Amino acid sequence: MNLRTILILGALSAFGPLAIDFYLPGFPAMALAFGTDEKHIQTTLAAYFLGLSLGQLAYGPVADRFGRRIPLLVGVTLFTVASLACAFAPTLDALILARFVQALGGCAGMVLSRAIVSDKCDAVGSAKVFSQLMLVMGLAPILAPMLGGVMVNLYGWQSIFIALTLFSALCTLAVALGLPESLPANQPRPPLSGSLRQYGRLFKDRIFLGHALTGGIAIAGMFAYIAGSPFVFIKLYGVPAEHYGWLFGSNAAGFILVAQVNARLLAKRGPAFLLARAVWVYLAAGLTLLGISALHPAALWPLLIPLFICIASLGCIIPNASACAMSGQGARAGSASALLGCLQFSVAAGAAALVGVLHDGTAVPMSMVISLCGLAVVSVAMLTRRLSLSRCV
Repeated sequence: MNLRTILILGALSAFGPLAIDFYLPGFPAMALAFGTDEKHIQTTLAAYFLGLSLGQLAYGPVADRFGRRIPLLVGVTLFTVASLACAFAPTLDALILARFVQALGGCAGMVLSRAIVSDKCDAVGSAKVFSQLMLVMGLAPILAPMLGGVMVNLYGWQSIFIALTLFSALCTLAVALGLPESLPANQPRPPLSGSLRQYGRLFKDRIFLGHALTGGIAIAGMFAYIAGSPFVFIKLYGVPAEHYGWLFGSNAAGFILVAQVNARLLAKRGPAFLLARAVWVYLAAGLTLLGISALHPAALWPLLIPLFICIASLGCIIPNASACAMSGQGARAGSASALLGCLQFSVAAGAAALVGVLHDGTAVPMSMVISLCGLAVVSVAMLTRRLSLSRCV
């Protein structure tokens, strides 16, 4: 796969993180503008997650029937229009609706970038490309909140959605001019009427489902960290809010580094081999984090070390689990990618909510959810490993 294609797919993969992390610094200003509180502004985030989950299921069968290029152009264009609607939303309800539509458009890039990689690469090649795409996925959480905060202070919260509009418009142009159709012309194209049967077959595919859940539960651990870290860092340990981004960014940097190391290791070992070992690192770090949290240390640094290892290990787990799930899907790669993304976000949203439910004023709830995800990841990964040696090595 050439560099131009990887860069375009990287930009498309960034839609999700950018649309989530970029506007978080604007919550106070948005609450003031709409005469409400930040709790109600958070419903715009919930609307986006709902759109991501539902939208991915729609794009899969469409992409398998009509190819990757046309649905991708439609989705990115929809994201562009919805981003502009967000910038000029007159009420909070209008903003919530625009965010939902924005997610319906944005998830096209997430679903179809995985499908395009699967069209062009085998399992090892897919894992390498997914690791490279993790560079974008990791940089977005570092840069987006910082840049978003600057833009809100200088130009107001609307400027964030104007920037997303311009970014997605450029992506639309890049897809139109530089991304050819990847679905082979001679490949069978299942009718849309069979989409439910296609998803049914995928649910019966224990290897696909196992790898999809392995990656999804690992991402759930990351969402637990995203949901719990602001309270733990800022409220519990008194880290200044302006320094939170640096701590958040250092963990994202570990994620990026391990993803790039993973891409190099794939020259010698297959994705399933690396995945089977990385999940144990994640579990060990998660249990260590829980043990330290239970001791309620007076300083933050004892928590930061196992937390860094947890997040960094995901740079190996997520791309390899995705590559193994997509391996051998062929004509149903679009549907497989859609179901993979839907499962990931559904499980991850549940983990983030669980952190809130268990909140007790300590770091234990966040650590507990992360360690539970570690136990589940190891269990599912080991069970799937026994079934998948013939398909993903």
